[in-house]
Amino acid sequence: MAAAKATADATKFATVGNQAFKDAVEKSLGALNDANAHSKKNLEAVIASVTAAAKGVEALGAETMAYSKAAMEQQAAAVKSLTTVKSVQEVVELQTTFAKSAMEAYIAQMNKASEIFSAAMKDSVKPLNERVAATVESFQAAR
Repeated sequence: MAAAKATADATKFATVGNQAFKDAVEKSLGALNDANAHSKKNLEAVIASVTAAAKGVEALGAETMAYSKAAMEQQAAAVKSLTTVKSVQEVVELQTTFAKSAMEAYIAQMNKASEIFSAAMKDSVKPLNERVAATVESFQAAR
């Protein structure tokens, strides 16, 4: 009778222990799957961020090239117009007009570049901010 009770107790203990182990392994695997999913989303956010930054750099480069081309054409036109002047007064007027238009174009270009850079930064940081918010939410939900 004592041996049967000991056997029953041992069987019960083994069953409970096995179930606890199985539950712990399943919980660990679930946590590992959650961590993998979180890491995948983080990687996707980094890729989206880098892609947005690359697009911004490309747009900024294209805008800079267009500005450089236009500036060179304006300079060539200014030099050409200087060859037709007949007085020092005309030279001063042409140079003043050119300097003013060049400065206005430069300021406009800097504003465009600033807008492109700002938009690129905003677009590249957005996916990372979303992941940070999701991480904070998951930590708060776990508490």
